[in-house]
Amino acid sequence: MKPVALPPGRARLSTKPAPSVRMEVIPVNVRDAGEIERAIADFARSPNGGLIPASSAVALRHRDLIVTLAARHKLPAIYWERFFVTGGGLISYGPDLIDNYRRAAGYVDRILKGEKPADLPVQTPTKYEMVINLKTAKALGLSVPLILQQRADEVIE
Repeated sequence: MKPVALPPGRARLSTKPAPSVRMEVIPVNVRDAGEIERAIADFARSPNGGLIPASSAVALRHRDLIVTLAARHKLPAIYWERFFVTGGGLISYGPDLIDNYRRAAGYVDRILKGEKPADLPVQTPTKYEMVINLKTAKALGLSVPLILQQRADEVIE
C-alpha cells in the first residue's frame, strides 16, 4: 500500500476508496511549523508515500515550508491551489479562483438590484484547473504522462 498523508477532516472523505486503489490514508493534524516539519519527516520514512495537504489556514500560512519539505524528502504532493505549484510544488487541482470571483460579481449585481442574499442559491465551483510542474517532477525522479500534461491548464517546464 502507498501511504498518503491527509488532515483528519479530509481523510474521512478519502478513506473509503483508498483500499480499492491500494492506498492507505494516514490522517495528520498539524497546527504550526514545528508540527508540520515533524509530521512530514516522520511520514517520509514510509516508502512510496505522497502528500495531499488540505486547504486550511495553517497550510496557506506555511505553504513555502510544505513545498520545501516535500521536495527535501522526495514526496510527491498534490495541492488544491496553483500557487503551491508555481512555488515549486508538483501538481495542483482545484477550483479556478478567478472564475469564482467572476461569478461572485454576478451575485453582487443581483443584490444591488434588490434581491435578498438569503434567497440566492449557494453555488459551488464549476471550473477547475490543473497545473503541473515538470521541473519538480524531474527533481523527484517522476515522469508525467503526456496525456496528463495535455489535459493540464498549465505546465511549468
